[in-house]
Amino acid sequence: MKKIITTIMLSVLLGSTTVLAAQQSSVVQADIDDFQGYYKQKFPKLELDDFSKGSYAIDNDNMLQFKAIMEMPPFEDYLDKGEALWNTPFKNGKTYSSCFSGADETIRTQFPRWNATKGKVDTLEQAIIECRIQNKERKIKTGKAELAWISAYLTKIAEGQTINVIVPEGDAKALAAYEDGKKFFYAKRGQLNLSCADCHVDNAGKRIRGNRLSPALGHITHFPVWRGSWAKKNRGDGFGTIQLRYGGCNKQVRAKPFKRHKSEYNNLEFFHTIMSNGMKISGIEYRR
Repeated sequence: MKKIITTIMLSVLLGSTTVLAAQQSSVVQADIDDFQGYYKQKFPKLELDDFSKGSYAIDNDNMLQFKAIMEMPPFEDYLDKGEALWNTPFKNGKTYSSCFSGADETIRTQFPRWNATKGKVDTLEQAIIECRIQNKERKIKTGKAELAWISAYLTKIAEGQTINVIVPEGDAKALAAYEDGKKFFYAKRGQLNLSCADCHVDNAGKRIRGNRLSPALGHITHFPVWRGSWAKKNRGDGFGTIQLRYGGCNKQVRAKPFKRHKSEYNNLEFFHTIMSNGMKISGIEYRR
């Protein structure tokens, strides 16, 4: 009996530890509530997951065009390439799956995440690159091409799963990385002196140079994304990662982009994703 009681008590303690380890920082949760509440008030007709459609959700004409394109999306061949790359064994016989935990369908929602051992944020694309290095494969470009195809495939098979990125309560370093990403999001930069928030929070839904500015809420649900403008530049390949888009936004405000997969963009991606906690991955989508 004593052994049974001891086993039960140990199980309870271990269970409690697991719950505590996954507990969201109260500071971060307050930010999520405020951030999402702002958009719900600004666009009261939209449900939370509607924001995954960006500006299309608030422009009926654009939504009709989007739906028409998605009936025969231009990116299917590249998704097939991503799937083939993901499942093709390395020279040592291992595959990408060997570098990740859980079913392939769950990998997309495991990132970005705080790595307490390394003391930094891990992103999905960086993890894919590191997987190749660990298996002594050649390096691939960041932001687009093969890396984006593989990541896009993982986004496709994760469709419908819920985003839930955690900043552990009481972890000062994790909170500092989150706050750094938040600061980046709201900081003005470049010759135009604009922040991410200027366009995608304060002016979300407004038109600029013929385009309607999308809400920041839900941005992360469909990346890597296929953009028509990227396809024109890259010989038909329109896929790009969220950090490629960050660099593009920096250029648009005439600021020098940061290097991909370094702390600036990793922490920004951490904050940006967390603000969409509770939303579902919408899969691969087209944008202009």
